[in-house]
Amino acid sequence: MPPFVLERITIELVSAIFCFILMRFMIKPFRLTGEARYLGLPIGFGFLGLSYLLSAFLYSPLFTLHAWTNFGWVQVLIRGFAFIFLAATYYFSKSEKKLRFLWSLVLSCLLIIMTFLILFAIISPEITQSDYLFYYIISRVAGLACLGYISIHALKSHAKLSDSTTLLTPLGYILIAIDQYSSIIWRVDRSYLALFGGLSFRLAGLVIFLYVLYKGFYSTGNENE
Repeated sequence: MPPFVLERITIELVSAIFCFILMRFMIKPFRLTGEARYLGLPIGFGFLGLSYLLSAFLYSPLFTLHAWTNFGWVQVLIRGFAFIFLAATYYFSKSEKKLRFLWSLVLSCLLIIMTFLILFAIISPEITQSDYLFYYIISRVAGLACLGYISIHALKSHAKLSDSTTLLTPLGYILIAIDQYSSIIWRVDRSYLALFGGLSFRLAGLVIFLYVLYKGFYSTGNENE
């Protein structure tokens, strides 16, 4: 068994739990309004949590090399699309009617494309390690680009607000972006420092999101009393 497997599985499971908690709270605006523009964040964090959950299972000794490669490809797809959903949500965050319609169309197309690619990855012949590594890096670079856009957009948006707590949101995305970059270093150089350093930054980013949501709902709850 490779070293630090139990630690890696534990961190992946904790990350998944954090994401599913975030998804549960983020879906409340959609339930209240029924507007599709509020679906992007819960879908993005839901898929992100699912990708972390898949990682936890993939790193267990129950998976063979064949299963690891093919389902690893599924995990890469889901995580990549999670960041695309988040980036698209911020891009279409304005409330104009035209953008709301376009966002609904984009959301549907992304879901269809992701489903098709996942089904193809599951039923396709065995994917070679070299192909997996190539698409893994491409996915991580795409995730970095999405997170970079989200961080800049969130910083501009939250800088206009009077609540200083929300300014932590861009920091959360930056920390997750560091995890994305560290995972590339891990795949190329097998540096455990990069691996667990990136995972630590990821957990810190998710904790920041939980704190911001808690403060937001806590403040709203106080105002409604």
